[in-house]
This record gives sequence, structure tokens and C-alpha cells, in this order.
Amino acid sequence: MPSVNIRQLRDTRRLKAWLRAGKTVELRERDSVIAHIVPEKGEQAAVQWPDFAARAKEILGDRVLPGGDIVIEERGRY
Repeated sequence: MPSVNIRQLRDTRRLKAWLRAGKTVELRERDSVIAHIVPEKGEQAAVQWPDFAARAKEILGDRVLPGGDIVIEERGRY
């Protein structure tokens, strides 16, 4: 965890970079921790995953590719 002294708070570029990266920063005075500066948690948008089944159907149609059977047969070998 990064840490800064009270005098080093003037260097806001480094502090802002750590907070934007999601790191909690320790605020120290004479080698003792007096506070923790915690970054604000923004709302994360829900991830929109592509429809893999529809994409596979578009590319392959109704064909079934042999390969799953081989993986199942070979699974016990290793």
C-alpha cells in the first residue's frame, strides 16, 4: 500500500494517480499511520456479453464439429 507524509501531500499528481488506480493510500505523520485515503468506488456498468450461441449458429449453421468427444476420451490420459 502506498504511503505519503503530510508534507508530501503537496504532490497531488502522484496521489491522484494512485487513487485513480484504485489503491488505498496511507497518510503518515512521523512514521505512524494517522489516516487512510480510500478511492471513491464508481458504479460499474453491467458487462454486455455477446451472444456466442447465435454467433456460432451464424457461422456454423446446424453443423456439429467433432472435437468434444475427443476431449472427453483423452481426459483420463493425463
